[in-house]
Amino acid sequence: MPPRLRAWALATPATLLVLLFLGLPVIATFATTFGDPKGPFATYAAFFNSRFRTTVLWRTMEVALITTVVSVAVGFATAWVVAKTPGRLKSLLIIAAVFPLLTGVVVRSFAWLVILGKNGILNNFLIWIGAITEPFSMLYTQGSVIVAMIYLFVPLMILTLVGVLEGIPQDLTDAAASLGATPAAAFRQVVLPMAVPGLIVGAVLVFTGSFTSYATPQLLGGESQMMMGTFLYQNAMVRFDWVAASTVAAIMVVVTLATVLVMSKLAHRLNPVAG
Repeated sequence: MPPRLRAWALATPATLLVLLFLGLPVIATFATTFGDPKGPFATYAAFFNSRFRTTVLWRTMEVALITTVVSVAVGFATAWVVAKTPGRLKSLLIIAAVFPLLTGVVVRSFAWLVILGKNGILNNFLIWIGAITEPFSMLYTQGSVIVAMIYLFVPLMILTLVGVLEGIPQDLTDAAASLGATPAAAFRQVVLPMAVPGLIVGAVLVFTGSFTSYATPQLLGGESQMMMGTFLYQNAMVRFDWVAASTVAAIMVVVTLATVLVMSKLAHRLNPVAG
């Protein structure tokens, strides 16, 4: 058998499994949204004509964008320190970054309930130092959801960037400095373009993860800060409105795919090799 045919023969079973267990459910989800008697796009029109539903969508995108921007900034700075740390200390820092990932999302979200509650650690500390006289509510706000999301996804961003930053030769920044480039210029013209692939991959992972998150918004946001993941669950498992749930899921898939395409274009523009 020719090598090309052998490669196709080896790839065919896995391809069929992906199409069967991933492609067909997505197609079925989209197909469900087009079966309304009022028209194929009636469910989408109802979604975008509803102020409540569009508010949920924009809130979700806002939380995901803020989480991504802060996670990229914090993750890049931390990954840079880890990448430049020598010897065994680097291993310890990587273990410290990975450690939060060893516990479940629900457990880590519950930890923020303890921290941000009215009788929680943060309120008690602020009262102890005299910053406030009585506890105030920090839970069930957009800020509490964003803080918890950042905590959840920064370790993922660090792990994504450490390998990329370690692969940037020190000789390049040294050469830029020897040619008169300031540290800021060397970072902007040498380090940042070479780190673009890791930044894009990490940003996509963080955005899609926070955009589709369910447990954290449900525990820390509640009904007042409903996001697309919790709205999807409500339609499917509380109201049993599978058409509405499929519409929400389809919109989430489209937004996720659009984000990946935009990030890929941005990566190609910043660094053609990364595209």
